[in-house]
Amino acid sequence: MKKSLYKYLTLSLIIVSVASCEDILNLEPAQSLSNETALDNDEGVKQALIGAYDNMSQTSLLGGELMRNAELYGADNEILWVGTYTAPREIFNRDILNTNGDVLDLWTDAYEVINSCNNVINALDVVVAADQNRVRGEALALRAWAHFELTRMFGQQYEAGIDNTQLAVPLILIPTLAFGDNVDVTRNTVEECYNQVITDLTEAESLLPESNDVFINKYTAAALLARVYLQKADYAAARDAADRVIASGDYELNGTYAECFAQDDPTDEDIFSAENSELDNSNVMVTYFAINDFGGRADIEIEESHLALYDDLDARKAMFFVDGDATFTSKFNNEFGNLSIIRLAEMYLIRAECNSRLGTAIGAEPVDDFNMVHTRAGLPAEGAVALDDILLERRLELALEGFKVHDIKRLKGTISVMNYNDPKMIYPIPVSEIEINPLLEQNPGY
Repeated sequence: MKKSLYKYLTLSLIIVSVASCEDILNLEPAQSLSNETALDNDEGVKQALIGAYDNMSQTSLLGGELMRNAELYGADNEILWVGTYTAPREIFNRDILNTNGDVLDLWTDAYEVINSCNNVINALDVVVAADQNRVRGEALALRAWAHFELTRMFGQQYEAGIDNTQLAVPLILIPTLAFGDNVDVTRNTVEECYNQVITDLTEAESLLPESNDVFINKYTAAALLARVYLQKADYAAARDAADRVIASGDYELNGTYAECFAQDDPTDEDIFSAENSELDNSNVMVTYFAINDFGGRADIEIEESHLALYDDLDARKAMFFVDGDATFTSKFNNEFGNLSIIRLAEMYLIRAECNSRLGTAIGAEPVDDFNMVHTRAGLPAEGAVALDDILLERRLELALEGFKVHDIKRLKGTISVMNYNDPKMIYPIPVSEIEINPLLEQNPGY
């Protein structure tokens, strides 16, 4: 069943995790119902969980800024920022101030998600017994998702085979219920953060049902695990997680590449997607990638160096178009369309890459998974593929969908003359957070 992150928030659903203007780890609940009242019954806890989904769908997170900024950060002369906004321009230039608004929004909104989830987990005893596993599983998955995104943006890349003691972000695993809770916290290491994310997602996968309406299900958790394991170069675990998603049979590739984007409803390929509507729209990918005709600002142009990567017969190249003197993508041309967050094609490419690296054929031969994606793009099937072929296919298939900088880091690449582990390849800790909590050590170079 296709999954879509619907927009549910109403005033009645603002139950927990309302941040102060100063500090997300310094939360003073400010809602119509007290936490004691809101979280003392089954309905209140479930509404709080819906609030966590809504927090996750904020523009700074699954509303698209995570994806947009990952592409701007790793642009490497393949896309060009021409907009006037300061925060994304700093990210594009990899010259980020510790007052950057996008960086602060990611930090605060992600910790709102985490706090909402912690409140839900802490109140599970009032949830009806039949629903406790599902509710806990969803909360764990959302908490893990938020911690993962924070970890890979504020902490250096995980390095396989070493003790990853480089600092990431604070792991917050208990709820903030009163003013002053969880303020004086330190940053956990990259190793600790990855371990917690994997622990949460593994438990979530074990608890969640295979089908869960529009919410996170067992295979969403497995798909997230595949991403996490791939980022930390645990190829066997990434392969196996992706294989579980593919083997479920719940998803299938869309008939054409174009069908994956700008759709009003979830597609057969969507493992998870964010739904937008005319009444509630937070799809910033449209805002910045689309031209004015489609409700956008035309702030991001596609450079010739990216276009040159595609074969002329590749249907994915047809997703680009010229308007005036610049080239743009048509992936995000529906102002109120769904924003695909996890697609089945990604799982095929993860399994192909990992099987290729390990010399295995779990689920399928690497070439077979490669061809599932390659031929859908209108290209002839290959008889054999090398790892570099699979990595290029991933680059083309997932272009502009929020993978660029993360793939550069995990593959130990460079952007211009900047190495993957350069201090400027991660965000600064927002200075406003350090002012509230001096235990938060700033990243080098900021």
